[in-house]
Amino acid sequence: MKTAASSALGLLCALWVNAAAPAKPLNVLFIAVDDLRPELGCYGNKIVKTPNLDRLAARGLVFNHAYCQQAVCSPSRSSLLTGRRPDATKVWDLETHFRVALPNTVTLPQHFKANGYRCAALSKIYHHGFEDGRSWSEPHWYPKGQSVDTDPVDWTKRIVTRHDVSVQEYGEKSKPDPVDNDKRAAKGKEGKGGPAFEASPKADDELPDGATAAEAVKRLHALKQKGQPFFLAVGFLKPHLPFVSPKKYWDLYDPDKIPLPAIDHLPAGAPEFAGHNNSELHNYPGVPKGNPIPADFAKQLRHGYYAAISFTDHNVGRLLDALDAEGLADNTVVILWGDHGWQLGDHGLWHKHTNFELATRAPLLLSVPGAKTAGQKCNAPVEFVDIYPTLADVCGLKIPAGLDGQSLKPFLTDPDAPKQKIAISQYPRSAGPAGPVMGYSLRDERWRCTFWRERNGTKIVATELYDELNDPAETVSLASKPEHAALIASFAKLLPPAGDSAADGAKKPKGSGKPKPAAAPTAPADEDRGARFDRLYPGKTKLTLEEYLAKQSDKDAAKERFQKFDADKDGFVSRTEFITGGGKNPNAK
Repeated sequence: MKTAASSALGLLCALWVNAAAPAKPLNVLFIAVDDLRPELGCYGNKIVKTPNLDRLAARGLVFNHAYCQQAVCSPSRSSLLTGRRPDATKVWDLETHFRVALPNTVTLPQHFKANGYRCAALSKIYHHGFEDGRSWSEPHWYPKGQSVDTDPVDWTKRIVTRHDVSVQEYGEKSKPDPVDNDKRAAKGKEGKGGPAFEASPKADDELPDGATAAEAVKRLHALKQKGQPFFLAVGFLKPHLPFVSPKKYWDLYDPDKIPLPAIDHLPAGAPEFAGHNNSELHNYPGVPKGNPIPADFAKQLRHGYYAAISFTDHNVGRLLDALDAEGLADNTVVILWGDHGWQLGDHGLWHKHTNFELATRAPLLLSVPGAKTAGQKCNAPVEFVDIYPTLADVCGLKIPAGLDGQSLKPFLTDPDAPKQKIAISQYPRSAGPAGPVMGYSLRDERWRCTFWRERNGTKIVATELYDELNDPAETVSLASKPEHAALIASFAKLLPPAGDSAADGAKKPKGSGKPKPAAAPTAPADEDRGARFDRLYPGKTKLTLEEYLAKQSDKDAAKERFQKFDADKDGFVSRTEFITGGGKNPNAK
């Protein structure tokens, strides 16, 4: 017979057990979107159709002013996933692996893996070709047409079978042809990779991002069955060029209602090298030559970009639906980020590769179960290096020492908490006679101040200052105005130390493979090809194959490029052939 005393004792025991039981670990759904600027409903855009991203925003906190560390894929992703700035990772280009400078760094997913999480990656998380096997509990998954396999333990043990995504999007890749795209078009042949935009007749899952979403849904089900806490990273390629999505997403938009940018030229007072020559866009056949791009073609490009966003929005919705269906939504942190912004003709520029607001600012949505800030917005400037410590913090993991960011967890309690710091982005450039410079762009709640400093010195060769409150389109730099001298001086005190930041021992990683060489000079992603030739091969007018390969990290692909560049087939690549890519297109890659 149960007595009152025994009942009380039982209740106390039950309470003790419940109090002592560890909290169930939170899962993480980590969603990366390529080239996504904040053109979303939850950011106030009235044209773009993003119901699912808006649904995620309603579940979490929207960071209105989140900034990448460098507006190009590999530096941005390397920085975010290591929690270190580009000057520490030594990744300022598309040719360097962060483990050259930081061989022993513990990446964000690697930290979760070390704390008992099952970590998996689908499609583009790190930049293509620079995956990191140590980060994951299983081999990195790619949709058909993409394959860069890494050993699950040692990143240097790579078996690379690489195909352009465009092969799947546009059908069979054209056979090599020594003539440039214009000549190919004259022959009725399609240029490599297809056009810059396309309303595809294919179904969602026939395109890489649709296939990735389908795989993510399967993985969520499998991970639920395993019962182990997980860190699932899902990368979507769109809206990266080419703007390809099923036609139904194009049909969401009225072409006549698609706006053109507020400004189609560089800001007054900005140095010429603050911009670029739109070479990434001009690599696609059919793009009108010269800059700026004609208005009618610009509208088509913007239409394609919006359609690609809506395609990604639909795929994100499939993931949110799967979380709900599997009963995981109440125990899963969902974070979505664009690796950098994108310029849609703004300042006469297309793609990223600058320090302007539209290139460095990107969406950041964070949904944490139990947070009291669901559906709210945070206006404080934050950085992508903050994501690593934030996820560790909200999931109850120790924040590793040495990270350059800081946890954003306080904003989950109070979005209006005092600002923590300024946001710093950077981009390398060749400044003509001034030589190589690094542009550091410092952003507080109102101002963007950009200093262009000698790469190997302390001299500031140019300064920009924009009032983002009264001039959000950045039409004019105010740096020359005497009344702003004190403001600029206060920003200058916050600049990173002159010279590249010391890395954690610049040792080459051990393993059977060959890491990317650390000694080779790095290249800005949009650097003029003539400047690149002179930097890589000083004093040379033509190159042998051996000389060319000495400064190229991807030897096999570089051999094919050499043959293409050698237009006259004399066994040498001249400076002119290097610049033109073996043809007549000065923007050839």
